[in-house]
Amino acid sequence: MPHYRAPVDDTLFLLNDVLGFHSRDNLAGFADASPDVVEAVLREGAKLAEEVLAPLNRAGDLEGCRRDADGSVRTPTGFKAAYDAYAKGGWMGLSVPEEFGGQGLPHTLNTAMQEFASGANLALGMYPGLTQGAMAALLVHGTEQQKALYLPRMVEGAWTGTMNLTEPHCGTDLGLLKTKAVPNGDGSYSLTGTKIFISAGEHDLAENIVHLVIARIEGAPAGTKGISLFVVPKILVNPDGSLGARNGVSCGSLEHKMGIHGNSTCVMNYDGATGWLVGQENRGLNAMFVMMNEARLAVGVQGLGQSEVAYQNAVAYAKERLQGRALTGAKAPDKAADPILVHPDVRRTLMQIRAFNEAARALMLWTALQADILHRSEDAKERQTADDHLGLLTPVVKGVLTDRGFANAVDAQQLFGGHGYIEEWGMSQFVRDARIAMIYEGANGIQAMDLIGRKLPKDGGRAMMTFLSEVQTFLKDYGEDPAMAPFTLPLQAGLNDLQGAVMWLMQNAFSKPDNAGAGATDFMHLFGLVALGYMWARIAKAAHARNAEEVSPRWSAKLTTGRFFMERMLPETSLRLARIKAGAESTMALADEAF
Repeated sequence: MPHYRAPVDDTLFLLNDVLGFHSRDNLAGFADASPDVVEAVLREGAKLAEEVLAPLNRAGDLEGCRRDADGSVRTPTGFKAAYDAYAKGGWMGLSVPEEFGGQGLPHTLNTAMQEFASGANLALGMYPGLTQGAMAALLVHGTEQQKALYLPRMVEGAWTGTMNLTEPHCGTDLGLLKTKAVPNGDGSYSLTGTKIFISAGEHDLAENIVHLVIARIEGAPAGTKGISLFVVPKILVNPDGSLGARNGVSCGSLEHKMGIHGNSTCVMNYDGATGWLVGQENRGLNAMFVMMNEARLAVGVQGLGQSEVAYQNAVAYAKERLQGRALTGAKAPDKAADPILVHPDVRRTLMQIRAFNEAARALMLWTALQADILHRSEDAKERQTADDHLGLLTPVVKGVLTDRGFANAVDAQQLFGGHGYIEEWGMSQFVRDARIAMIYEGANGIQAMDLIGRKLPKDGGRAMMTFLSEVQTFLKDYGEDPAMAPFTLPLQAGLNDLQGAVMWLMQNAFSKPDNAGAGATDFMHLFGLVALGYMWARIAKAAHARNAEEVSPRWSAKLTTGRFFMERMLPETSLRLARIKAGAESTMALADEAF
């Protein structure tokens, strides 16, 4: 039976020792997040993930969701009680302002909790995760009336939220959407159209579902310039907050999909459904991008969550499974064979996953902290730097963490041999569930194109220059420390490769855009490797400091894992750079009919 243990201690180490979380008392909500409070919050969140969410993961995958003839959807047995426990624990509104019923704590803590929920039960964790994204969009772009009407009930968990973008004929190219909105003359609109792939679109976990839907108002410009965003509740809400009549929105069918079976992925039909404009007319993407960017970061967290749970189960199996003898002689002579953990290739696989997970967690929390700075700091320059960071790193977190998360789940499955292919061991579910994260909220190729085409040149490359400068400053500060040499020297090499890629693209991509397209994914992963390497360098600095205070196997293991990343994983930057410099000629040379 698969198991999961939330990485609380590692999260606390990253927050306390690596990222300087508790030095941010100048930010709203941080003064209330004392070290004791943070630890208590994370340990309670871990308890919920381990004892309530995780036990339902495999059962939910086997049972799946069911749509009844009337269009209602039943989630797997036990999901409703688990969701109620999540909601009643206050987790939905952990970082929502207190005026709407939330706790106002840092978003960084909510991000850590998202990892715990994603690792324990990805399908179930998506229901509150989508609600939090919808709340984020309403907080920024909703009217005061909309916020007062919807947010308290969503924070409470009585209502959930969704995002409705994709249509049968258009995915990423949202300018092609056909869903239309017709003014009713009273400030509301009548929406008609069909959306597909809508996660948590219909279910039995909450009494109402608040859909955020993009549509085109009659007469609006074609393309993305004519898109507006609407709030469309499943059940209409009266001015006093009570529920009224059923709205004209329904689940036409459930998608039959590869994984996340416990989440209801729906085809949603809008048949003259009543909705209200969120934000400005024809500026819907600006409002929706708040939710989309929140979702992209959350999906990166999902990739990490699946990588972590797959790793934990692979380690347990590698310690128990007896197969062959160690190359250097029997390690368990009293047994018929040695545990497969003794074999170098098995350890290589586990070390690759472990080294990724620890650095990815740091990158995830570092980026979440920038979101807190952006929304809570009173310093305009500090907010701008944080905004630059989020814009630049969001496609990297989404793309790299989900690509590697899936690959790590596959590698962990491989260690089980034939047992990994058998459903009862649970590894195939991790692989199937992890696969969607590379696709939704913008497929990873789109993330790479966004990074190289929009984020890299934005504001004259200011965000990238800031990142490069920060890493270079770290290397200058600690490059003379012999203890840090195993980290600073490889990081400098990786940084040189990243700078080389940026320069090559500047010289070769603007005049020949195909060069950018052909090298986009390699650039995203090169950047990701350097960002993860920078995290490992900062982790190593903190681990050395802790080890100087109290020698512990924990810190030596941390440093060994970091050295493995620097020696065995970070050098991949040179391969990525070579691919980028190859350009697009061979990629684009074949005539279309030759394929």
